[in-house]
Amino acid sequence: MAVEPVTVTHYTDPSCPWAYSAEPYLRHLEWRFGDGLEWRTVVIGLSEDTRARERAGVTPASRVAGWKSYEARFGMPVVSTPRTRLIASGRPCRAIKAAERDGADAGRRMLRAVRLAWFTSTLLLDADDDLAQVADAAGLDGARIAAGIADPDVEAAYQRDRAEARSAGETGAAAVAQDRAADHDGGARFTAPSLVFARGGARLVAGGWQPFDAYDLCVANLAPELPRRPAPDPAELLAANPAGLTTAEVAEVCRDRNDGPDIHGTEAALRDRERAGAVHRTPIGDDASLWLPA
Repeated sequence: MAVEPVTVTHYTDPSCPWAYSAEPYLRHLEWRFGDGLEWRTVVIGLSEDTRARERAGVTPASRVAGWKSYEARFGMPVVSTPRTRLIASGRPCRAIKAAERDGADAGRRMLRAVRLAWFTSTLLLDADDDLAQVADAAGLDGARIAAGIADPDVEAAYQRDRAEARSAGETGAAAVAQDRAADHDGGARFTAPSLVFARGGARLVAGGWQPFDAYDLCVANLAPELPRRPAPDPAELLAANPAGLTTAEVAEVCRDRNDGPDIHGTEAALRDRERAGAVHRTPIGDDASLWLPA
Protein backbone atom coordinates (compact mmCIF):
# COMPACT_ATOMS: atom_id res chain seq x y z
CA MET A 1 0.00 0.00 0.00
CA ALA A 2 1.35 3.43 -0.95
CA VAL A 3 2.19 5.78 1.89
CA GLU A 4 0.51 9.19 1.77
CA PRO A 5 3.23 11.79 1.15
CA VAL A 6 3.86 14.92 3.18
CA THR A 7 3.32 18.20 1.34
CA VAL A 8 6.08 20.76 1.95
CA THR A 9 5.31 24.40 1.16
CA HIS A 10 8.61 26.21 0.79
CA TYR A 11 8.44 30.00 1.30
CA THR A 12 11.63 31.45 -0.10
CA ASP A 13 13.42 34.15 -2.08
CA PRO A 14 16.56 33.61 -4.18
CA SER A 15 18.21 36.70 -2.70
CA CYS A 16 18.05 35.62 0.96
CA PRO A 17 21.40 34.48 2.43
CA TRP A 18 19.62 32.51 5.15
CA ALA A 19 17.71 30.56 2.50
CA TYR A 20 20.91 29.98 0.56
CA SER A 21 22.63 28.72 3.70
CA ALA A 22 19.79 26.23 4.24
CA GLU A 23 20.25 24.57 0.84
CA PRO A 24 22.16 21.66 2.45
CA TYR A 25 19.15 20.93 4.66
CA LEU A 26 16.81 20.86 1.68
CA ARG A 27 19.11 18.43 -0.12
CA HIS A 28 19.10 16.28 3.03
CA LEU A 29 15.29 16.23 3.14
CA GLU A 30 15.14 15.36 -0.55
CA TRP A 31 17.57 12.48 -0.10
CA ARG A 32 16.14 11.09 3.12
CA PHE A 33 12.47 11.07 2.09
CA GLY A 34 12.55 11.16 -1.72
CA ASP A 35 9.07 10.87 -3.19
CA GLY A 36 7.63 10.84 0.32
CA LEU A 37 7.70 14.65 0.17
CA GLU A 38 5.74 16.69 -2.35
CA TRP A 39 7.25 20.16 -2.70
CA ARG A 40 5.46 23.41 -3.43
CA THR A 41 7.41 26.66 -3.89
CA VAL A 42 6.04 30.06 -2.84
CA VAL A 43 8.31 32.97 -3.75
CA ILE A 44 8.31 35.90 -1.34
CA GLY A 45 9.44 38.70 -3.66
CA LEU A 46 11.61 40.52 -1.15
CA SER A 47 12.46 43.50 -3.37
CA GLU A 48 11.08 45.11 -6.52
CA ASP A 49 13.88 47.67 -6.77
CA THR A 50 17.08 48.63 -4.94
CA ARG A 51 16.26 52.20 -3.92
CA ALA A 52 15.75 51.49 -0.21
CA ARG A 53 19.07 49.67 0.05
CA GLU A 54 20.86 52.43 -1.82
CA ARG A 55 19.41 55.03 0.55
CA ALA A 56 20.64 52.91 3.46
CA GLY A 57 24.18 52.98 2.07
CA VAL A 58 24.27 49.37 0.89
CA THR A 59 26.72 48.75 -1.95
CA PRO A 60 27.59 45.68 -4.02
CA ALA A 61 30.83 45.39 -2.02
CA SER A 62 29.05 45.55 1.34
CA ARG A 63 26.58 42.93 0.13
CA VAL A 64 29.38 40.49 -0.66
CA ALA A 65 31.12 41.23 2.63
CA GLY A 66 27.96 40.34 4.51
CA TRP A 67 27.40 37.15 2.52
CA LYS A 68 30.96 36.03 3.25
CA SER A 69 30.06 35.76 6.93
CA TYR A 70 27.36 33.23 6.00
CA GLU A 71 29.88 31.29 3.92
CA ALA A 72 32.23 31.11 6.92
CA ARG A 73 29.41 29.87 9.15
CA PHE A 74 27.55 27.47 6.85
CA GLY A 75 29.98 26.62 4.04
CA MET A 76 27.92 27.52 0.98
CA PRO A 77 30.23 29.23 -1.55
CA VAL A 78 30.12 32.99 -2.18
CA VAL A 79 32.04 34.87 -4.87
CA SER A 80 34.29 37.69 -3.63
CA THR A 81 33.86 39.92 -6.69
CA PRO A 82 31.00 42.43 -6.26
CA ARG A 83 28.45 43.08 -8.97
CA THR A 84 28.52 46.32 -10.92
CA ARG A 85 25.28 47.36 -9.19
CA LEU A 86 22.70 46.13 -6.71
CA ILE A 87 19.94 43.86 -8.00
CA ALA A 88 16.37 43.18 -6.87
CA SER A 89 14.66 39.80 -6.57
CA GLY A 90 11.21 40.56 -7.97
CA ARG A 91 12.10 39.79 -11.58
CA PRO A 92 13.95 36.51 -10.87
CA CYS A 93 11.02 35.44 -8.70
CA ARG A 94 8.77 36.02 -11.70
CA ALA A 95 11.19 33.96 -13.80
CA ILE A 96 10.74 31.08 -11.34
CA LYS A 97 6.98 31.33 -11.80
CA ALA A 98 7.50 31.45 -15.58
CA ALA A 99 9.55 28.24 -15.38
CA GLU A 100 6.74 26.58 -13.41
CA ARG A 101 4.57 26.69 -16.53
CA ASP A 102 6.59 23.61 -17.51
CA GLY A 103 5.91 21.95 -14.17
CA ALA A 104 6.92 22.23 -10.52
CA ASP A 105 10.25 20.51 -11.16
CA ALA A 106 11.22 23.15 -13.74
CA GLY A 107 10.36 25.86 -11.23
CA ARG A 108 12.54 24.26 -8.57
CA ARG A 109 15.40 23.92 -11.04
CA MET A 110 15.10 27.61 -11.91
CA LEU A 111 15.02 28.56 -8.23
CA ARG A 112 18.14 26.50 -7.57
CA ALA A 113 19.96 27.97 -10.57
CA VAL A 114 19.06 31.57 -9.72
CA ARG A 115 19.97 31.11 -6.06
CA LEU A 116 23.39 29.71 -6.89
CA ALA A 117 23.99 32.47 -9.42
CA TRP A 118 22.89 35.14 -6.95
CA PHE A 119 25.66 34.27 -4.51
CA THR A 120 28.37 32.82 -6.76
CA SER A 121 28.33 35.01 -9.87
CA THR A 122 28.30 38.66 -10.90
CA LEU A 123 25.36 38.22 -13.29
CA LEU A 124 22.68 40.92 -13.11
CA LEU A 125 19.78 38.66 -12.31
CA ASP A 126 17.10 41.31 -12.74
CA ALA A 127 18.11 41.56 -16.42
CA ASP A 128 16.34 39.17 -18.77
CA ASP A 129 19.44 38.23 -20.78
CA ASP A 130 21.25 37.10 -17.65
CA LEU A 131 18.18 35.25 -16.37
CA ALA A 132 17.95 33.45 -19.71
CA GLN A 133 21.62 32.52 -19.45
CA VAL A 134 21.06 31.01 -16.00
CA ALA A 135 18.02 29.09 -17.20
CA ASP A 136 19.85 27.73 -20.25
CA ALA A 137 22.71 26.52 -18.05
CA ALA A 138 20.15 24.65 -15.93
CA GLY A 139 18.83 22.86 -19.01
CA LEU A 140 15.71 25.02 -19.29
CA ASP A 141 14.45 27.20 -22.14
CA GLY A 142 15.94 30.54 -21.16
CA ALA A 143 14.35 32.59 -23.94
CA ARG A 144 10.91 31.19 -23.16
CA ILE A 145 11.30 31.82 -19.45
CA ALA A 146 12.51 35.39 -19.96
CA ALA A 147 9.66 36.11 -22.34
CA GLY A 148 7.21 34.55 -19.90
CA ILE A 149 7.97 37.13 -17.23
CA ALA A 150 5.60 39.50 -19.08
CA ASP A 151 2.81 36.90 -19.26
CA PRO A 152 -0.24 38.12 -17.25
CA ASP A 153 -0.74 34.59 -15.90
CA VAL A 154 2.84 34.55 -14.60
CA GLU A 155 2.35 37.95 -12.99
CA ALA A 156 -0.86 36.72 -11.36
CA ALA A 157 0.92 33.63 -10.02
CA TYR A 158 3.70 35.83 -8.63
CA GLN A 159 1.24 38.16 -6.92
CA ARG A 160 -0.62 35.18 -5.39
CA ASP A 161 2.69 33.93 -3.98
CA ARG A 162 3.52 37.37 -2.55
CA ALA A 163 0.13 37.56 -0.86
CA GLU A 164 0.41 34.04 0.55
CA ALA A 165 3.91 34.73 1.86
CA ARG A 166 2.48 37.75 3.70
CA SER A 167 -0.25 35.73 5.42
CA ALA A 168 1.89 34.39 8.28
CA GLY A 169 -0.29 36.20 10.79
CA GLU A 170 -3.18 33.92 9.80
CA THR A 171 -1.41 30.72 8.70
CA GLY A 172 1.96 30.75 10.44
CA ALA A 173 1.29 31.34 14.13
CA ALA A 174 4.27 29.17 15.12
CA ALA A 175 6.61 31.28 12.99
CA VAL A 176 5.27 34.44 14.62
CA ALA A 177 5.61 32.92 18.11
CA GLN A 178 9.25 32.03 17.44
CA ASP A 179 9.97 35.52 16.06
CA ARG A 180 10.71 33.91 12.69
CA ALA A 181 8.26 36.10 10.77
CA ALA A 182 8.80 39.67 9.58
CA ASP A 183 6.49 42.65 10.14
CA HIS A 184 4.64 43.67 6.99
CA ASP A 185 2.02 46.42 6.80
CA GLY A 186 0.76 45.62 10.28
CA GLY A 187 0.74 41.90 9.58
CA ALA A 188 3.37 39.18 9.35
CA ARG A 189 5.39 37.79 6.45
CA PHE A 190 7.03 34.38 6.27
CA THR A 191 10.80 34.75 6.21
CA ALA A 192 13.06 32.66 4.01
CA PRO A 193 13.32 29.78 4.29
CA SER A 194 10.06 28.79 5.96
CA LEU A 195 8.73 25.26 5.50
CA VAL A 196 5.16 24.23 6.24
CA PHE A 197 4.61 20.47 6.42
CA ALA A 198 1.07 19.13 5.90
CA ARG A 199 -0.55 15.72 5.80
CA GLY A 200 -4.08 14.50 6.37
CA GLY A 201 -5.35 17.83 7.63
CA ALA A 202 -2.47 18.37 10.08
CA ARG A 203 0.09 21.19 9.61
CA LEU A 204 3.43 21.92 11.24
CA VAL A 205 5.22 25.24 10.65
CA ALA A 206 9.01 25.57 10.66
CA GLY A 207 9.32 29.33 10.30
CA GLY A 208 12.49 31.02 9.10
CA TRP A 209 15.92 29.42 9.27
CA GLN A 210 15.84 26.19 11.28
CA PRO A 211 18.35 23.36 11.84
CA PHE A 212 17.78 20.21 9.81
CA ASP A 213 16.55 18.24 12.81
CA ALA A 214 13.60 20.64 13.18
CA TYR A 215 12.46 19.68 9.68
CA ASP A 216 13.07 16.00 10.32
CA LEU A 217 11.03 16.21 13.53
CA CYS A 218 8.10 17.74 11.64
CA VAL A 219 8.10 14.88 9.12
CA ALA A 220 8.48 12.26 11.85
CA ASN A 221 5.44 13.60 13.72
CA LEU A 222 3.26 13.81 10.63
CA ALA A 223 4.34 10.56 8.98
CA PRO A 224 6.38 8.27 11.25
CA GLU A 225 5.91 5.39 8.80
CA LEU A 226 7.39 7.33 5.87
CA PRO A 227 10.40 5.40 4.46
CA ARG A 228 13.81 6.94 5.18
CA ARG A 229 16.97 6.43 3.20
CA PRO A 230 20.20 6.13 5.20
CA ALA A 231 23.14 8.47 4.63
CA PRO A 232 24.68 7.75 1.22
CA ASP A 233 28.21 7.50 -0.08
CA PRO A 234 29.15 10.83 -1.72
CA ALA A 235 29.37 9.26 -5.19
CA GLU A 236 25.91 7.72 -4.74
CA LEU A 237 24.50 11.10 -3.70
CA LEU A 238 26.02 12.89 -6.69
CA ALA A 239 24.68 10.26 -9.06
CA ALA A 240 21.21 11.23 -7.83
CA ASN A 241 22.00 14.95 -8.30
CA PRO A 242 23.53 15.21 -11.78
CA ALA A 243 23.41 19.03 -11.76
CA GLY A 244 25.95 18.98 -8.92
CA LEU A 245 26.13 19.71 -5.21
CA THR A 246 28.46 21.89 -3.18
CA THR A 247 30.85 20.43 -0.62
CA ALA A 248 28.63 21.77 2.19
CA GLU A 249 25.60 20.01 0.74
CA VAL A 250 27.39 16.68 0.40
CA ALA A 251 28.72 17.02 3.95
CA GLU A 252 25.24 17.58 5.35
CA VAL A 253 23.51 14.74 3.51
CA CYS A 254 26.30 12.22 4.13
CA ARG A 255 26.77 12.87 7.84
CA ASP A 256 25.95 10.29 10.47
CA ARG A 257 22.74 10.95 12.38
CA ASN A 258 24.23 12.46 15.53
CA ASP A 259 27.25 14.14 13.91
CA GLY A 260 27.53 17.61 12.51
CA PRO A 261 28.59 18.07 8.89
CA ASP A 262 32.35 17.67 8.38
CA ILE A 263 33.10 19.91 5.40
CA HIS A 264 36.87 19.34 5.47
CA GLY A 265 36.53 15.58 5.87
CA THR A 266 33.91 15.48 3.14
CA GLU A 267 36.16 17.41 0.77
CA ALA A 268 38.96 14.94 1.43
CA ALA A 269 36.61 12.02 0.73
CA LEU A 270 35.43 13.68 -2.48
CA ARG A 271 39.01 14.26 -3.59
CA ASP A 272 39.69 10.54 -3.07
CA ARG A 273 36.74 9.72 -5.30
CA GLU A 274 37.88 12.33 -7.80
CA ARG A 275 41.28 10.62 -8.06
CA ALA A 276 39.45 7.32 -8.59
CA GLY A 277 37.44 8.87 -11.43
CA ALA A 278 34.07 8.53 -9.67
CA VAL A 279 33.33 12.28 -9.41
CA HIS A 280 34.66 15.56 -10.73
CA ARG A 281 34.35 19.18 -9.71
CA THR A 282 33.86 22.54 -11.34
CA PRO A 283 34.38 26.16 -10.25
CA ILE A 284 31.72 27.96 -8.26
CA GLY A 285 32.21 31.12 -6.22
CA ASP A 286 35.90 31.50 -5.45
CA ASP A 287 36.91 27.86 -5.81
CA ALA A 288 36.10 24.50 -7.37
CA SER A 289 33.60 23.22 -4.83
CA LEU A 290 30.68 22.13 -7.02
CA TRP A 291 30.87 18.37 -7.36
CA LEU A 292 29.31 16.32 -10.15
CA PRO A 293 29.10 12.63 -10.99
CA ALA A 294 31.74 11.37 -13.41
